[in-house]
Amino acid sequence: MAIDTPPTVETVVVRAVRLPAPPSERAFSILRLDHDALQISPRLDEALKQAPGYSLFRRTSSLAANPTTQGVSLRAIAGSGASRALVTLDGVPQNDPFGGWVIWSGLPSMAIESAELVRGAGAGPYGAGALTGVVALSQEDAVPGGIAADASYGSLGDVQGQAAASARFGSASLLVTAAGESAHGFVPVRNSNGAADTPLRLHDWSTSARLTDDIGPGVIALRVAAFQENRNAGLAGANSSASGQEVSLSYARAPTAGGFGYQLQGWVFNSGLSNTSVAVGAGRAFTTPSNNQYATPALGYGFNGAVRRAGDHYSWEVGADVRAASGESRELYSYVGGKFTRSRVTGGASVVGGVYVEGTRELGPWLLTGGARVDGWTNDDTHRVEKLIATGVPSFNSHPEARGGVLPTARAGLRRNFDGGYYLRTAAYMGFRPATLNELNRPFRVGSDLTEANAKLNPEKLYGVEVGAGNDSARGGWSLTAFANRLQDAIINVTVAKGPIADPFDPVGNFVAAGGTLYQRRNVNHVDALGLEAEAHRAITATLNARVAADYTYARLDGGSRAPQLTGLRPAETPRFAATFGFDWRALPRLTLSGDGRYESTRYDDDQNTRRLDPGFTANARVTFAVTPQFNVYVAGANLFDAEIETGRTAANVVSYDAPRTVRVGVSFRR
Repeated sequence: MAIDTPPTVETVVVRAVRLPAPPSERAFSILRLDHDALQISPRLDEALKQAPGYSLFRRTSSLAANPTTQGVSLRAIAGSGASRALVTLDGVPQNDPFGGWVIWSGLPSMAIESAELVRGAGAGPYGAGALTGVVALSQEDAVPGGIAADASYGSLGDVQGQAAASARFGSASLLVTAAGESAHGFVPVRNSNGAADTPLRLHDWSTSARLTDDIGPGVIALRVAAFQENRNAGLAGANSSASGQEVSLSYARAPTAGGFGYQLQGWVFNSGLSNTSVAVGAGRAFTTPSNNQYATPALGYGFNGAVRRAGDHYSWEVGADVRAASGESRELYSYVGGKFTRSRVTGGASVVGGVYVEGTRELGPWLLTGGARVDGWTNDDTHRVEKLIATGVPSFNSHPEARGGVLPTARAGLRRNFDGGYYLRTAAYMGFRPATLNELNRPFRVGSDLTEANAKLNPEKLYGVEVGAGNDSARGGWSLTAFANRLQDAIINVTVAKGPIADPFDPVGNFVAAGGTLYQRRNVNHVDALGLEAEAHRAITATLNARVAADYTYARLDGGSRAPQLTGLRPAETPRFAATFGFDWRALPRLTLSGDGRYESTRYDDDQNTRRLDPGFTANARVTFAVTPQFNVYVAGANLFDAEIETGRTAANVVSYDAPRTVRVGVSFRR
């Protein structure tokens, strides 16, 4: 932030620990958010909502969302608790190895240098999991000045703090980050709440350290990280805890003109989850335990490598990657006579690996790119063992046979540049996402609703085409894209029957009471999605910047023979229209005003489009005053108009809401 006396600025040499962005990216739909744009919210998932097609499974942010609903998707094709988009940090996957969701509290925004949202199936270097796109995060190499910190207090009793520090030791540099939060939260059920309803409390921390050094013409980086979060789910007795530890080692050497570049990465990600759920009693006066998922140990690990050659007007890249995961859920269920009477252990292992080649050629104003992949996937060690706690005798013992297959995918793009920064482009792509261990193996209960697993799930596949136009200039730019996507074999929670009913998939252990619903994860025929996305940003004056974006997606299900009742309906948790805006205005040399807003149209909270969630609009603002060149104070308001944003609706028509209006005061320091 500029003030009367310009501060001394330290020159920071950024050393990337992955290959630079290839020229092929210019042919695809990519939204880039820099470090300043990501500071709009202390929560990274909230900051990423500047892209209107970006969404978690539900409308709630990581302030209130259960870990199992923090899966991210792009272009609003179909919401899912398991991410339909791949999230990476400097190329290392951040999706949970058991469930595919992302624990956003483990990725504080302060240390993130930039985010790229690659929309459309990310074949080529991204591989499996990049079904609707990629959220590629890059961490800072060093903090300018060596120290940065932020601390704030919110009106909901929310205390937050983040800090980052860096230092150089000869050619090596060390970056250390830490973050923590304690939030008293809010009660999500407003109009019909009772003693059963409690605030959505959250306590979390995260830390990381990255050591970077030069090895010849390349860069090597060792990163270690850990996080922990504990939540109350808004009901007495319903709590969750998520934790993780990650170690990654990366080496990258950028290609020289006419020469070769290399990248090698390996990582290990250990995660854990516990989750308790309850049934709500009459009049919401009390709760009764329904499930205790007391441990979910999981381990993910992988490797990728690539070689790139770049010339004046061409580049090509070949590479390979492997990702593996294993884990299981350990839980107690069937609460009878004041205690749990049954136990369940479900889990398995999966491996997916592939090879790819991609090339780009520039011919004057034309850019042509294309690439192909071949991946193999396997699911094995699948097991579901249920026992009577009193006797230890198995009541259900299932070990489905191993499954696997080979899938080819590809992508191609063409771009034509014109004078004045204008361009036209088109692209086609296909990608896939194997079902997670959670989707394959673990049934779960929320209140009176029971969702069954399905060990026979096939991978989801996405086929798409798009055309776009835009303009890039020094003062701003705009883009407009039309796309048509088909999500084949989409994994949907399909309504099987209404209670009361005995669970036909586990006839000795589960029962769905009256008022409850039995679901099962199934592959439906496909989801067709036609859409438009538009973005514009402009430096209106030297001190005022503005941005606006909108996304329209017409998505419809074809249930096929596996779910014919869903044909013609909209996928659950899929809005048709979303729009965002934002501005940053340096009103005075020491005073900056910023604001943003988001509108979203109707969603449905169930597969049969009976639980309607009303449209909603939220607006946020922040005022920052520079006390000194290094020290700022600020006041920030979220949901300024105290809009009632509906986030969930039960079969009994009980509605949950997102956070009310909140005010936060804070200080920030960057030396």
